[in-house]
Amino acid sequence: MEPLMTSDELATYLRVDVVTIRRLVNRGELAAYRVGGEYRFMEPDVMEYLQRQRIPASESSGPDAVMIDRLVQAARKLFPEGRDRFDRFTQRARKALDLSGEEARRLQHSYIGTEHLLLGLLREGGGIAARGLRNLGVELEQARLRVEQITGVGEPGNVVQQPGLTPRAKKTIELAVDEARKLGHHYLGTEHLLMGIVREGEGLACEVLKMLGVALETVQPEIIRLLGEHVERPPVPEEASALVSEGEQGLLCNNCGARNPGYFRHCFNCGLSLSQVGEKSESPEEEQSAS
Repeated sequence: MEPLMTSDELATYLRVDVVTIRRLVNRGELAAYRVGGEYRFMEPDVMEYLQRQRIPASESSGPDAVMIDRLVQAARKLFPEGRDRFDRFTQRARKALDLSGEEARRLQHSYIGTEHLLLGLLREGGGIAARGLRNLGVELEQARLRVEQITGVGEPGNVVQQPGLTPRAKKTIELAVDEARKLGHHYLGTEHLLMGIVREGEGLACEVLKMLGVALETVQPEIIRLLGEHVERPPVPEEASALVSEGEQGLLCNNCGARNPGYFRHCFNCGLSLSQVGEKSESPEEEQSAS
């Protein structure tokens, strides 16, 4: 019988922390044996898991692959080890980032700005961000036209194989990670990238959205609406009613339905920003239909 690997040994082999190994086991993604209260692993099971994670060369090769990997590593560092549960970019988010680089090169730009991130999200097409943008009336070709009107097309000599992120684009990634964390998500998807763009608020992407008739404050509610059937909403504790004075309408959280005092900036129950919640909100469903 071949020797079994411990959690520590496997973590060292995969270059991840032990918490990640336990999480993979608990989610049923990695087979393990429980021996004396500890997990043990067989090499065939580990190799089977790794094979499932393999990305074909046609998807991962190209000049943007290195850039995306760097973004993933940078995003991991934003979470203190052992406290937060962020795992990785989704495949759709990676694809959107890859397409952002292609859009930058198409415009002969030597950088990736928030406007290119927006185009990448739209061009990806199948993610929650693209769906939300389409629901708000934003189409790829319209956005491309607006971006070209603002930035113009660069000189052929400006094209680089690995365009770097602008400071605003980097900030957008950081804010996207924070949005994922606030929602309790273990991943970073296209929806978080879009929320990061809007939260940053001053990049060319936001300017393009406004030119296309989108009120920035409507983006997050639309994303939350689309996420509604997928996000596990935290229960509202009974004692929450004591926070709102009798006769006070308060602010209703779009995410979990908790009613908060009017002076709160973030929901006490789920942590989502209340800045986009109207005082006349009656229910999450009405908020979603209004968006």
